[in-house]
Amino acid sequence: MDDLDMRIVAALRHDARMPLSELAATLKTSRTTVRARLQRLQNSGEIAGFSVLTRADVMRDPVRGLMMIGIEGRGADRITRQLSGYPEVRAVHSTNGRWDIIVEIGAETLERFDDVLTRIRRLDGITSSETNLLLKTSKAR
Repeated sequence: MDDLDMRIVAALRHDARMPLSELAATLKTSRTTVRARLQRLQNSGEIAGFSVLTRADVMRDPVRGLMMIGIEGRGADRITRQLSGYPEVRAVHSTNGRWDIIVEIGAETLERFDDVLTRIRRLDGITSSETNLLLKTSKAR
């Protein structure tokens, strides 16, 4: 991807429904060029698809946070499987550095969020954790 391709993708991340003529004007290039670039990006798999973000997607989890977890020994696979069964767990990421995994959690209330944290902390093999609430999301995909 060159600079124009990256600018096209950035503009579409902001507004995926932007008409080609407006996209071309914003990027100061021709509509034909933008259409050809978009087609090439889709054909090559660089753009895998377009999606819609609904109000339910945004409002689903009024309380959201990231929980960084330290795991004893080789228990990461087992704990990841256990976490995947929690309905409040939106994603589980392996990582490097101080923490072994990072868990995205969403709940309807602070009390429910706290309950989930307590249940996760009680899992065998978890040695430490740190949680950060997400206060505001400026850009969501």
